[in-house]
Amino acid sequence: MKAKITLLPGDGIGPEIIVASEKILKRISEKFGHEFEMDSQHIGGIAIDETGNPLPDETLDSCKKSDAVLLGAVGGPKWDDPNASVRPEQGLLGLRKELGLFANLRPVQPHPQLLGASPLKESYLEGTDMLILRELTGGVYFGQPREKRINANGEEEALDTMIYSESEVFRIAKLAFDIAGTRRKKVTSVDKANVLESSRLWRKTVAKLAEDYPEIELENLLVDAATMHLLSRPRDFDVMVTMNLFGDIITDEASMLTGSMGNMPSAALGEGLNSFGKPRGMYEPIHGSAPDIAGQGIANPIGMILSAAMMLRHSLGLSSEAEAIEKAVDAVLNAGHRTSDIAKEGESPLGTMEMAEKIISAL
Repeated sequence: MKAKITLLPGDGIGPEIIVASEKILKRISEKFGHEFEMDSQHIGGIAIDETGNPLPDETLDSCKKSDAVLLGAVGGPKWDDPNASVRPEQGLLGLRKELGLFANLRPVQPHPQLLGASPLKESYLEGTDMLILRELTGGVYFGQPREKRINANGEEEALDTMIYSESEVFRIAKLAFDIAGTRRKKVTSVDKANVLESSRLWRKTVAKLAEDYPEIELENLLVDAATMHLLSRPRDFDVMVTMNLFGDIITDEASMLTGSMGNMPSAALGEGLNSFGKPRGMYEPIHGSAPDIAGQGIANPIGMILSAAMMLRHSLGLSSEAEAIEKAVDAVLNAGHRTSDIAKEGESPLGTMEMAEKIISAL
């Protein structure tokens, strides 16, 4: 197979972990006889510094021509002014919109050897294996109007609009039901239907779709209850689907079940197909740019490496290759190797490239 992959190192620890994933993909290409053409482009803060635009035309063009996109991270203190007209996050949001990436997939499966790294008791975590689907291109992050204005009392006020259409809810919910059919056949839909009209439409649309999937159990949860149940009964969830804002919060909460954000991959999938007839997805770890440790060579590359595995599976159709990476990561963790974010007191943690080399050796 010959595939084109756009690499977006971005900011903070992004460039360090992208290098780690590049090395993994090179080993996979050698082992399985593939050719991966990798094109590196700017996004986020570094793109603002270089071009004044968080999503340069050259970057967007490369992503549209590629079979998949691997993203490191965007943002950092240098570009943190919330009142700035141009911000790194605009690059990420813009790319999701331009590529039509409406579904964010985040697997949450605490590794048996790392249960002690989570703040939750191990007895709560055992058996947890869920997939969270977050709607990515609708809701309050994209709704119009959004503005600052002066009200009738002369006070400054701000307005954001949470809006969803039936079709937006339908496509993310259908993906959730389809995936649940390959897993434990349960979908949990999270909303705020007791308060929000947009959530009432969400719940109504999901319920109507569920009629086409009689073999799938549907559970409806209000978002406040869902956040509690994630901590008290995480093993009860299979596939969880929710709107943009709630998913943003819930996925970060769920990351603590694994002990560290550094271990967690994610995929953003759209309706557009690549040259292999697969979704042209964007794949990234969920941990962000971690500017406090950038440049120190100590960042955990596992989330980035597992994101590359998700890319191989979902966008390139290379399930055996993805499984090889996942098994290599398991083997390295089972052998007791740790980066600083998951190391116990007294353990000697590995650096970013040291961990990557261990995984390459396991391959």
